[in-house]
Amino acid sequence: MSAFAYTNSKGNTYYLHARVTTLKNGKEQTIYFFAKEVKDGALEALPAGYEASESKNGLPVLKKKA
Repeated sequence: MSAFAYTNSKGNTYYLHARVTTLKNGKEQTIYFFAKEVKDGALEALPAGYEASESKNGLPVLKKKA
């Protein structure tokens, strides 16, 4: 399995991960995040309706497509 990789403008590569967490009201929500290493929860592709972009400081973020 290969994780979705995003290389930013500084040349650093980050890998997309997802984790399901339980909120205080009991509902479950999927949280997406990028990490420098492949860990548990790594995703092979972007979730439907999302795109990867870069913040001002070079960190990758997921944004919903307009």
